[in-house]
Amino acid sequence: MQSALHQMLHCPYQGATRWIYWESKVLELLALRLEEVRQPNQRTVTKRALKPDDLDRIHCAREILHQRIIDPPSLMELARLVGLNDYKLKVGFKQIFGTTVFGHLKRYRLERARQLLQERQISIAAAAESVGYSSQGHFAAAFRKQFGIYPREVHQ
Repeated sequence: MQSALHQMLHCPYQGATRWIYWESKVLELLALRLEEVRQPNQRTVTKRALKPDDLDRIHCAREILHQRIIDPPSLMELARLVGLNDYKLKVGFKQIFGTTVFGHLKRYRLERARQLLQERQISIAAAAESVGYSSQGHFAAAFRKQFGIYPREVHQ
């Protein structure tokens, strides 16, 4: 849910497209909330188990990933850097951000690349490299999978 809210606050679109994007995110939030109500699961139990200090450490882990976008630490190194064990980091990260540690990193990389391309600051190859992709082909495939369009369509 926090991820959807974050995406709404950082919406890259304008005008009618922005409203359509927001409407889709509102529906996504409703679906997530209804699923929580319909099937209370281990996730809600685990959510209460996280201490405020653990939450801060998990947010710190996300910041480290954002800072080291090109050369991210391994899961074990990241856990050590923030002072958590790898299990608590994985479970807490999934709970807070709704995705795995490296799923979040991938999404963040692609969002950052899309921003660069929309602002037309750099070429597609440079955008791919600046977010840690060594292969432009892998970058284009991941971009298309995430956004449904090729990077060249954003960069035009």
